[in-house]
Amino acid sequence: MDNRSEVRAFLTSRRAKVSPEQAGIPAYGSRRVAGLRRGEVAALAGVSVEYYTRLERGNLAGASDSVLDAIARALQLDDTETAHLHHLARAAGPQPARGRAQRDKAPEIRPAIRRVLHSMTGVPAFLRNHRFDILAANPLGMALYAPMFAANAALPASSMRFTFLDPHAQAFYPEWAQVARSAVAALRIAAAQHPEDQQLMNLIGELSMRSEPFRAWWAAQDVYVHRHGSKRFRHPAIGELDLAFEVLELPGDAALTVLTYSAEPGTGSGDGLELLAAWAAAQEGAATRIS
Repeated sequence: MDNRSEVRAFLTSRRAKVSPEQAGIPAYGSRRVAGLRRGEVAALAGVSVEYYTRLERGNLAGASDSVLDAIARALQLDDTETAHLHHLARAAGPQPARGRAQRDKAPEIRPAIRRVLHSMTGVPAFLRNHRFDILAANPLGMALYAPMFAANAALPASSMRFTFLDPHAQAFYPEWAQVARSAVAALRIAAAQHPEDQQLMNLIGELSMRSEPFRAWWAAQDVYVHRHGSKRFRHPAIGELDLAFEVLELPGDAALTVLTYSAEPGTGSGDGLELLAAWAAAQEGAATRIS
């Protein structure tokens, strides 16, 4: 992606979302576009109009953290949007020299991480990277995402490609539009954090060409961080599941996270996870007998 274009689109889209009334300033004259004018953002941020115009045109290189924070306050950015602006600014600066092979090298999964995943016997658990590829999963995780893994004989599996390109995804996610839109917003953050990752850029390009919803939501410039929440599933063998998810960062392993799903015991979804475990065991037993 072109960093200048990303900066320009992000700042322009955020400026359009803030009205003069929301910013606490009088609205003089007719307005051809929604939101604040550049001069108004500059005044709110305490910078010159010329300087803010240069920033909004995509030249964030050299902008200090204090200036970026002032612009974030003027545009009423939330914490995630503010962090995204800082990532865009860092991507605009000089990048460390790294070889193509080093950039594209898959991170090594330490044996201890695999043991931790497989010790989580009561919850589906996955290890994923910043491209939202599933690199490893425990048996219950493989069972939960059976429709996705059915199209992938071996890991890694791309949850982004499944969400936007697999015809089974919309049945698997009853709230597909919400899931898909938040996925796009999370991928945009990853793109700003890893501008040197050519595989990530290729993925974004592929999804933009092949999925109209992805293309439209990508243009919206929204950003989102997956940390915790709930997600609904319609499993082909178990039925409806409403599960809580937690994303666990691995500080010692850059760009790798552990994702877990759980449900309150005694609830319908809690019982559903127990059925899922039994179904997974039956599937594994059948596969063993066939082999």
